[in-house]
Amino acid sequence: MDIAPPLAHAAAKFKAQKKSATPSDLHIHPRNRNFSSAVIRRRRWVGGDPYASAFFNALSVTFPEGETFFIESIKKFRKRVPPKLQQEIRAFIQQEAIHSREHHCFNEHLKDCDFDITRLEQAICGVVNTIRTKPEIAHLVATMCIEHITAILAAEVIANPKHFEHADEHQRKLWLWHASEEVEHKGVAFDTWLHVTRDWNPLKCWLVRCSFMAKITLGFTKNRAKGVLDLLRQDGISGPRAWFGLVHYAFLGDAPFRRTLWPLLQFFKPGFHPWDIDDRPLIRLAESEYEAAIMDEAAGSAKVTPIKGRPRAGRLKKVA
Repeated sequence: MDIAPPLAHAAAKFKAQKKSATPSDLHIHPRNRNFSSAVIRRRRWVGGDPYASAFFNALSVTFPEGETFFIESIKKFRKRVPPKLQQEIRAFIQQEAIHSREHHCFNEHLKDCDFDITRLEQAICGVVNTIRTKPEIAHLVATMCIEHITAILAAEVIANPKHFEHADEHQRKLWLWHASEEVEHKGVAFDTWLHVTRDWNPLKCWLVRCSFMAKITLGFTKNRAKGVLDLLRQDGISGPRAWFGLVHYAFLGDAPFRRTLWPLLQFFKPGFHPWDIDDRPLIRLAESEYEAAIMDEAAGSAKVTPIKGRPRAGRLKKVA
């Protein structure tokens, strides 16, 4: 049996993973949206569904700390990459800073609904602080992996309107806006990784990113499930009912986990790139649901301090 063609094909795949598939005409636009006044008027704001509401609430709690970490991680490499990627990193940082600010406000509104999110906040801080003890290249690959998970979830909630079909209006707009920007900047961390590891052996690059993704996927699933169950317990749902309801929601009902399983597995392909699928139409679809607020050049150098206290609407500080 001639094994040369399969070996040649595999070698070509490993070589291809050094190339970026980001569209040359992609422009990342930070949109300075503000939802600080969007009070959560009912605990089960996703159409009265306690499981969907708990799922997105648990995700939101991770965003301020997580996105602050992404900013720290990728900013370290900004001066080491080509000018075009430097500009994309700058826009990525601005988008993530605004996401952090708005989800901090969302999380404060959760507290106003008598949810105790202390345990969830401590859990994400513990995970992030553990990663911070590792070398900076680990920070980058962790950011790349989590950005992929976030991007495929974002694409799913935009592509399937039923996720927020009956959600409260202001919260629906918040999540669609956030999702559109996650899709838009989904290749930034990956392209930074490609450039920083350009002299690495392709097999080593593949093994490192795949091993990180396997660990992060397991940790993400376990920790988000614990967070959802914690919030459900506070909403009067516990025990087998909580577990069954969560599994049904995640894999059988709206099924955000089942629907994103195949896109997640694509990450393990040699030669994979997030922009192998050009889903920019999803950005336009999401934007059709809200009034886009593209920051102009003058505001482009601004950022928000997301964590310390509830930020003033529109208050921006230099970030990049």
